[in-house]
Amino acid sequence: MRLYTAVMDTITLIPKETALVLIDLQKGIASFPTEPLPAENVLENANVLLKAFHERDAFVVFVRVTGSGDGKDMLSPDADEPMVRPTKPTADFADLMPTLDRKDGDCIVTKRQWGAFYGTELDLQLRRRGIKTIVLGGIATNFGVESTGRDAFERGYRLIFASDAMASRTAADHTFAISRIFPRIGRVRTTADIVEAFAS
Repeated sequence: MRLYTAVMDTITLIPKETALVLIDLQKGIASFPTEPLPAENVLENANVLLKAFHERDAFVVFVRVTGSGDGKDMLSPDADEPMVRPTKPTADFADLMPTLDRKDGDCIVTKRQWGAFYGTELDLQLRRRGIKTIVLGGIATNFGVESTGRDAFERGYRLIFASDAMASRTAADHTFAISRIFPRIGRVRTTADIVEAFAS
């Protein structure tokens, strides 16, 4: 039984009040297999969004995750199914994927956990620019993207989730977040919908 009814009305984006925040599109993460879209497709759609944001001089943030040299700042919870991490990440683990269409002026935020707000300057960078709406994409849907989306929701940001500019380790993980979590805290739209939503 559905517990909510999706409202698929038209959305409008104002460039000066909207930021594109892309999560963990980096070599150490985007190089792994993803579902339901391969990472290559996620990156292609991310570049479509980047082009639209750059053309309108809208704010772009690339978020990456990494740890300190000794790894002691990484979370190690007492959990039934702890995340598997490489014992020693490669030197380029946190490097953004080279196929991303980056421009001077894009912001890079480094985080130490799934979510991009805690312990970073992301909220400061957004608020000082008058950002009210965040368009979110990245890998993985139900980890970095969802954690960041939940934190943004609790901070009062309007959220648009780019459903085809994100993916996860399994299609089921992705689908649950897209269909059961994101519609409760924001709007779920395709890349094409988001580009079309910019006000002229």
